[in-house]
Amino acid sequence: MRLLLSTLAIALMAAGFTQTPPSTAVGVISGVVVDGTGTVVARAPVELLQSTLVVQSTTTDARGAFRFSSVPAGIYQVRAVVPGFGSGLVTVAVSDKPAVPLRVVLDPIAPREDLRVTSESGSLPPKAALPEPATWAGQAGDATYAGRPRTFLPQRDFNTEAYAHVVENGFHRASDDPLSTFAIDVDTASYANVRRFLDDGALPPAGAVRVEELINYFRFDYADPTAGRPFSVTTELGSCPWAPGHRLVLIGLKAAPLEADRTPPRNLVFLLDVSGSMNTPDKLPLVKSAMRMLAATLTPADRVAIVTYAGTSGVALPTTTGANRTRIDRAIADLRPGGSTNGASGIRLAYELAAASFIDGGINRVILATDGDFNVGTTSQSELVRLIEEKRQGGVFLSVLGVGTGNLKDSTMELIANRGNGNYSYLDSLHEARRVLVAEAGATLVTVAKDVKIQVEFNPARVGAYRLVGYENRVLANRDFNDDTKDAGEIGAGHTVTALYEIVPPGDSLDVPTVDPLKYQPVARTPSAAGSDELLTVKLRYKQPDGDNSQLIDVPVRDRTTALTPNLGFAAAVAEFGMLLNDSAHVGQSTWTTARELARRFRGTDPDGYRAEFIRLVDLAAALDAQRRPDRDDDGAVTDR
Repeated sequence: MRLLLSTLAIALMAAGFTQTPPSTAVGVISGVVVDGTGTVVARAPVELLQSTLVVQSTTTDARGAFRFSSVPAGIYQVRAVVPGFGSGLVTVAVSDKPAVPLRVVLDPIAPREDLRVTSESGSLPPKAALPEPATWAGQAGDATYAGRPRTFLPQRDFNTEAYAHVVENGFHRASDDPLSTFAIDVDTASYANVRRFLDDGALPPAGAVRVEELINYFRFDYADPTAGRPFSVTTELGSCPWAPGHRLVLIGLKAAPLEADRTPPRNLVFLLDVSGSMNTPDKLPLVKSAMRMLAATLTPADRVAIVTYAGTSGVALPTTTGANRTRIDRAIADLRPGGSTNGASGIRLAYELAAASFIDGGINRVILATDGDFNVGTTSQSELVRLIEEKRQGGVFLSVLGVGTGNLKDSTMELIANRGNGNYSYLDSLHEARRVLVAEAGATLVTVAKDVKIQVEFNPARVGAYRLVGYENRVLANRDFNDDTKDAGEIGAGHTVTALYEIVPPGDSLDVPTVDPLKYQPVARTPSAAGSDELLTVKLRYKQPDGDNSQLIDVPVRDRTTALTPNLGFAAAVAEFGMLLNDSAHVGQSTWTTARELARRFRGTDPDGYRAEFIRLVDLAAALDAQRRPDRDDDGAVTDR
């Protein structure tokens, strides 16, 4: 009998009928994301996929590390897609064996489906090169990694970030006020800063949201400039998505990109804040990594110097040719934070170095990298502005790179960049630094036209009222348009600039104050042009980078009925996003859903992935807004809950 039972048990086991439960092993997948140079990429979105389905997602920490825990046994793919860097795809098997750290290398062309990582593959980094895996110990927005503070997140209890108060543009009656004048804006700091807030699990303050900078973060498909002009002018007309019956007018400028082999020699002076407030991973260490990337692009014809400032200022690297990479890299590596911030003395010294190495016909620029915390020496904005305006007259322009969280002085940095004939960018990650200083270096460093102003005249016969979307801190007096002494915005090689006007047709009711009839002057007669089919006329003035006298461009816009164009559709999606973030009084029927669907509909080819990332940010903002106002649905509408 025993022999029979033993034989039966063996037979059942052979047939697969065993009491041993199936494997329920779970494992951990961890590793690091790096770019093609081996540099770690912080804040990179990473997804864990199985059979093309996303089962977990996370972002890398300040050291480029990621970790997925409680992963059931099976075959998975780890995917990282970083706008501006590319994408990487690694296939990995999870079992009850010890996990092998992965190295996801971003390929600028496409994900490499055939890349498989095993302990014998030879593709793993040296053990010392891998950071310790960080364990996530909370939900998105929590400030802990395995019980340790995330030092690159803002310490909310001591937040002294400063933003300018923005009074949103309202509607103007075309019959009373037919002219609208403003300076162009090519800054992108607001978009990267908004992204930082959302990725850290918080909605940005209203002052951090500048709609024009959100829109101008993206490149649009405008015509190339014709011979003799530094930029082209494109106008488009379509319906307004958030206000049925209204229309949107798009004004787009495009400067020709600069081929790498035609880049003028560069004379760059880095002015680096090394004060104590810069002693966090998202500040001075990020700036140092960004400088190394830019240094790798220097040629023997280029010159670079480094000035540091804290309690006092000094020269960390005298003017050095781009051929001396070893000396440049050593100077960058030796930078250390400490002391209070005397930014004014550093600015003076940086300009002196730039002037001493001035290159006629070249790029002469001071690049200031700081959190904007000027607390010693010249601290008032007015004094800093006067200093910057004085120095720009010598042909050396100023660009500003904002970094860090907790005490970012956004308003100061935007102001001095504007007055220094430069750009203001915010670096929330290493890939943003690469976008600004490497991928779009021409737009950042090479000015093709300065003091660019736009003045729009509306035809009251066809426009009842109008509103400029964004550009609140770039509005000019109408008389400033023809005044060549008035400072305006600069446009760089490859830049596109986009402005939107919301147009109300004549006869529509609108709560806009009217002007009483004049007592001492006759009422102006309507000229014959008002009876034409022109909706408006766009006029632009600009100067050559080394010129003092402006040139005029005049572009009439015909009144026509058209559907949303791809350019106008995506720009409208970004405008809706900005208006929702700052609780605009003119948000109309905009919702997170309409912004998302507009962006998806008009996303286009999106070779760098920036537009796909924007859609992700819309979803993040919608979720955070729902947490802030639980009595509203995902689109912000009041519910019965």
